[in-house]
Amino acid sequence: MTKKTVFSGIQATGSLHLGNYLGAIRNWVKMQEEYNNYFCVVDLHTITVPQDPKILNANIREVAGLLFAAGIDENNSVVFIQSYVQGHSELAWIFNCLTPMGWLYRMTQFKEKSEKQKDEVSVGLFDYPVLQAADILLYDAHLVPVGEDQKQHVELCRDIAQRFNYRYGNVFTLPDAFIPPVGGRVMGLSNPDKKMSKSEENKNDAIFLLDTPDEIRSKIKKATTDSLRQICFDETRPGVTNLLTIYELLTGKKRSDIENHFSGKSYKDLKEELTEVVVESLNPIQKRYQKLTGDKGYLDQMLKKGAEKAAEQSEHKMRQVHEHLGLR
Repeated sequence: MTKKTVFSGIQATGSLHLGNYLGAIRNWVKMQEEYNNYFCVVDLHTITVPQDPKILNANIREVAGLLFAAGIDENNSVVFIQSYVQGHSELAWIFNCLTPMGWLYRMTQFKEKSEKQKDEVSVGLFDYPVLQAADILLYDAHLVPVGEDQKQHVELCRDIAQRFNYRYGNVFTLPDAFIPPVGGRVMGLSNPDKKMSKSEENKNDAIFLLDTPDEIRSKIKKATTDSLRQICFDETRPGVTNLLTIYELLTGKKRSDIENHFSGKSYKDLKEELTEVVVESLNPIQKRYQKLTGDKGYLDQMLKKGAEKAAEQSEHKMRQVHEHLGLR
């Protein structure tokens, strides 16, 4: 049987954290053998908010290096930088010409982000989901691994594909969102009611993949819990449940076994054990990252090869789009 195709993107904001790894990247690694995979560092999405050029360039390389270090295999997956493949921008413009503005005004993420940015909000931020649709549809993706907060964008992508197919002929595959049953939303350590994020003011909220053991220990030690004593999975107790979920995802143990293991123990015991699990899990990623980035030319070559493979598929799809639109 022909393998289905998976597409997913990750922003080039640098400092990938445990939420990125457990909620997305680790699932990408597991899916490599089963699917055709396109994993993209979406630098064009990143510039929808102001960026320092030097920092952005360093972040792009860091994110790409961490994807490979976390287990993405260049022989099983196509890893590339979004701006290296021109079809993303071109198809986004074409989609702009048939996407009603009302569809974009309904996007929850835009409403949330525009509230924070006020008068500084850009057209690019408003149009973000259209570029995302172009990213996905260029590669005839069947599945898009996303968190719950991105599911609405995949639904919009399907709407855009259906509108194009209806008007101009059957060109695009309709993708489905793939949301992991556990770990789709790893929450913040300091604010477990919100998704783990590097943008939180409290710098102890996220554990970054390149954090030292001492930094990890300090952050977990300060993690929010509650005043109760029993250690168990309980959605009404987000702090403890988040720590247990991270432990569950990294150890692969059953919830019942985890609760039995921590029965009668204190939050101090939970945090100390979780620290060791996190440090041990991130150590091999950090070692591979240092090896990969030690030779600048090696990483560049890997990304060049990925961009060439992505461009081949992109150009094929854009020829179809042009023909159906009457542009050639």
